Amino acid sequence: MSADLGGRRDDAVAALRRVAFLLERSQASPYRSEAFRTAAGAVEKVAPDRLDALVAGSSLTDLPGVGARTAEVVSLAWRGRAVPYLVGLEEELAALPEPDPAAAELRAALRGDLHSHSEASDGSTPIQEMVLAALELGHEYLAITDHSPRLTVANGLSAPRLRAQIAQVSALNEVIDPFVVLTGIECDILDDGALDQDPDLLDELDVVVASVHSKLRMDRAAMTRRMVAAVSNPRTDVLGHCTGRRLTGRQRPQSEFDPQAVFDACAEHGVAVEINCRPDRLDPPHDLLEIAVAAGCVFSIDTDSHAPGQLDWQLTGATRAVAHGITPDRVVNTWPVADLRAWTRGKTPDRR
Repeated sequence: MSADLGGRRDDAVAALRRVAFLLERSQASPYRSEAFRTAAGAVEKVAPDRLDALVAGSSLTDLPGVGARTAEVVSLAWRGRAVPYLVGLEEELAALPEPDPAAAELRAALRGDLHSHSEASDGSTPIQEMVLAALELGHEYLAITDHSPRLTVANGLSAPRLRAQIAQVSALNEVIDPFVVLTGIECDILDDGALDQDPDLLDELDVVVASVHSKLRMDRAAMTRRMVAAVSNPRTDVLGHCTGRRLTGRQRPQSEFDPQAVFDACAEHGVAVEINCRPDRLDPPHDLLEIAVAAGCVFSIDTDSHAPGQLDWQLTGATRAVAHGITPDRVVNTWPVADLRAWTRGKTPDRR
């Protein structure tokens, strides 16, 4: 195999992945981005000399998972030509309004993302695809926080599955240094405020995001007790999407709780309040975010991404943060990974 043909294959795979990334970032139909990621995986496995023959014979669609649109991208990239479909997506991105300078500065200070999902639960790709995107965005670390077992609709991870993922992350970290994949979980807050996973297993993780996913219409007083109990647990690091609201699609009103009591508990126990960047969440709402700021909370600007391109949503959260005067020192994912781990593991002596 010549180095030239291998380079052409790399260019074709990169073009397919970039299209998928931009589609995910723009909230396009997941079926469209999935088609390009599937094609990238198929093309990556084919010997370059065979790809050369398929391109020459206009037979790329003979490959499983490669359709007419994805074949066109491969063929043009293979020949070193511009890919109109990709160029159009890049132009759409470039045409977006310039960000507020303060928000751009805060976004640039973010070293990683503490809330993301892989195909192990309800994400769309393997961890490796998420890591590639994080690297391209200039991150230094990424926490994989797949769902806990109670959330069966999202294929939550049982204790054995989570242990297997911890081992997978450990092996991956050996080959991607200095980038770090942080082990984590988005742990359901149960009705009584307990966390939905084996406490000893939670102690092994780098990051525990605790979120309410059930009985979101619970009585205000009961919901307050539930959330205060969860953030008072020394294993909780981040309070995820605190109101549970949905702004688009199947819309959902926010949960009712006493925000002063909850955010005071977060500040007391060193739990970061997540500024969730998902366009369908944007949680907390501005009025609650102001209360959290006044309570002295720290924050984590997270994408809650379920696909690689969604990792590029952090500017939205940074814009919301600077609107409330939140400075980088109050955002935990501006910290180096060593400081971040010292913070999460230092809240309880049980953390290994």
